[in-house]
Amino acid sequence: MTDQPDLSPGEAVSQGSSVVDLREYRNRRDPLPVTFHRKELDSILRIYGRMVGEGEWRDYAIDHSHEKAVFSIFKRSGEMPLFRVEKNPKLASRQGAYSVMNTHGMILKRGHDLAQVLKVFDKALKLIKS
Repeated sequence: MTDQPDLSPGEAVSQGSSVVDLREYRNRRDPLPVTFHRKELDSILRIYGRMVGEGEWRDYAIDHSHEKAVFSIFKRSGEMPLFRVEKNPKLASRQGAYSVMNTHGMILKRGHDLAQVLKVFDKALKLIKS
């Protein structure tokens, strides 16, 4: 037993300090990284699988930071990525959280809906004359 009174969370202690919820403190100090949700990753991997089957892509990498999540697509693993699919929640209210960039950092497509943004990888159908 101590001489200190029982305190509810957030109530001040007599020495001027306060009780802080540990989960709340950790979230403020070190926020969770931005990640792709299962449905987002499924739609990206569906296109990736199709392009691997066509022999155009061979490797990928996924990066998660506190600001954005990036799915990088490579022709060979030792090179710069051919494309990057990025999710940046800070841009969600402006241009859209999702974007596709090429090797040089040029934005090929950006938007609020990942499925619409990923249509940049759809190949145009060509009419073949016989």
